[in-house]
Amino acid sequence: MTHSLHRRGTAESLSGDYVVLSLPAVGINDDGHDPKLREFLRIALRHNPVNIGQINLGNMYSHTIEEILDAAHGIVHAVFDNPQAVTEVLKELKEANLGQSVVVSGIFEKVDECAEKAGLKHHTANFSLGIWGKTEKLPSNDILEVITMCGHAMVSANLVTTMVDEIKAGRKTPEEAAKVLAPQCACGIFNPTRAAKLLAVMANK
Repeated sequence: MTHSLHRRGTAESLSGDYVVLSLPAVGINDDGHDPKLREFLRIALRHNPVNIGQINLGNMYSHTIEEILDAAHGIVHAVFDNPQAVTEVLKELKEANLGQSVVVSGIFEKVDECAEKAGLKHHTANFSLGIWGKTEKLPSNDILEVITMCGHAMVSANLVTTMVDEIKAGRKTPEEAAKVLAPQCACGIFNPTRAAKLLAVMANK
């Protein structure tokens, strides 16, 4: 899925950032797929995701878990901050055999390790080729590391700057600031745990 491909950052930072999503193939296995997506989310929830969401509704920082489960349709997402959780989720999904596509975004080698430990092999691999064009018009790289965690560009660079100022002034902790940013990402692929770490680094500069 292209909206989760363009996350930027160091290998160390991205090692704590994994998006797992599920969706049907339109016209092939989309009949009655909503219960399967709900089961995908229930499986994900057993492994402490840092975010879950449904693309037409929002994420767990703007809606309740029950609302997200009820709205499951089309594409659903779960975000994890460690590879062990991803491995366990993949093991359960393999056992559940829901018949829906599952996509995992993260550092390629680490995602492959998770799949291998779960007894799976990747079917297809997509890579981001970076950003082309007038890159001088982009925000600074540290801000890009935060805002590219929302693949639909709904987290504002200016809001990130404001949150950094709030942290510097002592009005918000990095965790509180990250929770202000998280609801902006409607589909739920924003990682607030990683965002808090990135915001703390920016605030200390």
